[in-house]
Amino acid sequence: MAGAAGIAGLGGSLIGAAPASATQPGGTATAAPHGSTASAAVPGFPTFTYLGEPLDMASLRYNPNNEMIFPSIRGVAGRIVNPRARWYLYYAPHDNPGGICLAYGDSLSGKFTEYPGNPIISRSWSPHYSVSHVSSPHAYYNPADRHIYLYFHGENHTTRVARSADGINFQYVGTVVTTAQLPGDVSEASYARVFDHPTKPGMYIMLLMGNQAGSRKIFIGWSHSLTGGWKVKPDPLISPRAGEGTDLSGAHYWSRNGGGYVVHHSGSGNIHVTDVGVGFDRENHLGVLHAPRSGAPDDGRVAAPSFAEENGRLYMFYEAGRRSNTRIAVARA
Repeated sequence: MAGAAGIAGLGGSLIGAAPASATQPGGTATAAPHGSTASAAVPGFPTFTYLGEPLDMASLRYNPNNEMIFPSIRGVAGRIVNPRARWYLYYAPHDNPGGICLAYGDSLSGKFTEYPGNPIISRSWSPHYSVSHVSSPHAYYNPADRHIYLYFHGENHTTRVARSADGINFQYVGTVVTTAQLPGDVSEASYARVFDHPTKPGMYIMLLMGNQAGSRKIFIGWSHSLTGGWKVKPDPLISPRAGEGTDLSGAHYWSRNGGGYVVHHSGSGNIHVTDVGVGFDRENHLGVLHAPRSGAPDDGRVAAPSFAEENGRLYMFYEAGRRSNTRIAVARA
């Protein structure tokens, strides 16, 4: 089983948190105009203030569509082989050809440097697959073998995994979930994130998006292995409610105050919180965790949150902007 640092929780370590002994070099992201803040509507949850963009989109060497989605931020100092910086940020274009990308930096509030060899995973990986695109990276660090397991989709009906000792050079492992494991009216199995089960040692959970009859919902899978044996519950864990539009995606699990919550995007453009319990046996929609700013880069839409902690402060990396014009942004609690 991965260690307790793998469980995302506001009261303790986050899945992306770096070792507490690491030092924090300076550097700041672009400041938010007028210090814009989106207020949390759910009591007891943090309020995040926009800090800026960790990537300079105009200078990216690999940027086929001028749109980047689904950030996954992970602390790697003291964990992987020869890290280039304290933090690794995985992200990807959405549209064809996609491609899993990496950037790195020494401060969550600073600018990140693009890895010069992007994409580190492309849409063709002989002899394993050749697809129109790969996207939605999620990095899980496993302290048991000191490897990063990277989950990504391509095509939309298939979630795959690769593993790496250095977070850059990956070995393909295989397919982990497809729509064949879901009801016949589900046409997508993508945007997956993996976490430790909150109460069952040695078990992992996967939160993924399934397009069921034209409405995207959050499904849950589980396995005792990061690389296979995944089973998926046929009924959705979370479905859209009034005010959330028709689509949900980008789900992230939080363990907080003894309870279990899923933070996710909705078609309304907001990031919401739903109480699912540690047994994943309920669905209480609690409200909006983070609402978008009207100006750039949010432009009325925020999605795909990924969390990390530095110097006792919680950061949220997220997807900002409207479809086909998305960027990666950072906010801090």
